[in-house]
Amino acid sequence: GPDVRTIKLNGHVGFDSLPDQLVNKNVAQGFSFNIMCIGETGLGKSTLMETLFNQRFEFTPSSHEVPQVKLKPHTYDLKEGSVKLKLTIIETSGFGDQVNKEDSSKPIIDYINQQFENFLQEELKIKRSLHTYHDTRVHVCLYFIAPTGHSLKSIDMVTMKKLDSRVNIIPVIAKSDTITKPELQRFKTRIQNEIANNDIHIYQFPTDDETVSEQNSIMKNLVPFAVVGSSDEITVNGRKSRARQYPWGAVLVYSEAHCDFVRLREAMLRVNMDDLRERTHAMHYEHYRRQRLAEMGFSDEDKLSLQEMYEKRRETHQAELQRKEEEMRQMFVVRVKEKEQELKKAEGDLQTKFEAVKKQHADEKRKLEEKRQGLDEEIAEFQRRKTAADNRNNLASGTSFTLSKSKKK
Repeated sequence: GPDVRTIKLNGHVGFDSLPDQLVNKNVAQGFSFNIMCIGETGLGKSTLMETLFNQRFEFTPSSHEVPQVKLKPHTYDLKEGSVKLKLTIIETSGFGDQVNKEDSSKPIIDYINQQFENFLQEELKIKRSLHTYHDTRVHVCLYFIAPTGHSLKSIDMVTMKKLDSRVNIIPVIAKSDTITKPELQRFKTRIQNEIANNDIHIYQFPTDDETVSEQNSIMKNLVPFAVVGSSDEITVNGRKSRARQYPWGAVLVYSEAHCDFVRLREAMLRVNMDDLRERTHAMHYEHYRRQRLAEMGFSDEDKLSLQEMYEKRRETHQAELQRKEEEMRQMFVVRVKEKEQELKKAEGDLQTKFEAVKKQHADEKRKLEEKRQGLDEEIAEFQRRKTAADNRNNLASGTSFTLSKSKKK
C-alpha cells in the first residue's frame, strides 16, 4: 500500500474525545452477557449465580428424574450505576442424571450452535439491525465439577472436549467446602493435569495487557476455581456476609481464605467480561461462521465478486435442482412401471382365479344336471312301477268280485 506519513498537529482538533464518545454510546445502549452453567443436578449452580450477582433469581429446582437434558435460558435486566446489563443465565437441567450419558452434550452443542446461527442469519439480512439485536451467543460456560477429590469424570472430559471450540470454558469445583484444603489442592492439580493431557482448551486469561496481566496471572493459577455459594447471610465483625453455617463454624463466601469465589467474580465480571465477549465473537463465532459460509459455497480462494459468487451459486443450485428433478422423474417412471407390472400380475391372478371358479361352477352344474336326470329317471321308473302295481291290484279286485257273485247264485 502507499506510504503513510506521520505528522504533528499544530493545534487541538478534537478527535481525542473519540474514546469518551464510544463509552457514552455503549453505556447508553447497554450490554449483554450470557452465562451457561453446566453440571450435575445439586451442585449449587443456581445458588452460585445468585451469589455472583447478589440477587435472588428464583430458579425452579430441577429433578434428578429428567429423561433428557433440557436447557432453560432466563434473561434479566440489571443496572449497576449507569451501566445496563441484559443478563442471560442458561440452566442445563438433567445433565448427567441419565443412565446412558452418551448424548448428554448434544442438546448443549445444539443450543450454542443455534445462537450462532441466529446471529449469522441476522448478519446476512439485507436490512440488518445488529445495534438493537439481542445477542444470545454464550459468552462463558461455567463448568461445575463435583467435589469428589479424585479426578474428572468421563462425562466431564468428553463434554468439555466437545465444547472447547464453541465456548469459553471456566471450570469450577462446586461446594468446595466439603473436602479439606490438602485434598482440594491435590484435586486441583489432578484436574489441571487431566485437562492438559486430554488437550482440552479452557479459557486462558489474557496476560498481554499490562493493566490486567498481574491479576490474570494469579487467576490462571487458581483454575479450577474452588467456589462456595450461599443465599444465607451472617454478621461477621459487624458486617453482613454470605456464608454457609455449620455446627463447627461458618464458611465465608467472600473470604479468600475459605474459597476462590471472590477471584472468580473478579476474573469473570470485573476484569475479563469484555474479553469473554470479544473472544466469543472473534474466535468461536468466527469459526462457526467460516464453516457455515463454506457450506453455502463461499470461499476466500475464489477471486470472485459478490455478484459473480451469487451467479455461480445460483447456477450450481439450478443444476442441482435439475439433477434432483431428473432423478425424481426417473424414479417416477420406474415406480409407474413397477405398478403396471403389479397390476398386470394382479389381473392375471384374478383371471386365473375366475377361470378356476368358472370351471368349478361348470363342473358343479354338470354334476347337478346328471343328478337331476338320474332323479327324473328314478321318478319315471317309480311311476311305471306304481302304475303296474295299481293295475295288478285293480285286476285282482275284479276277479274277487266276480267269484263272490257266482257263489251267491
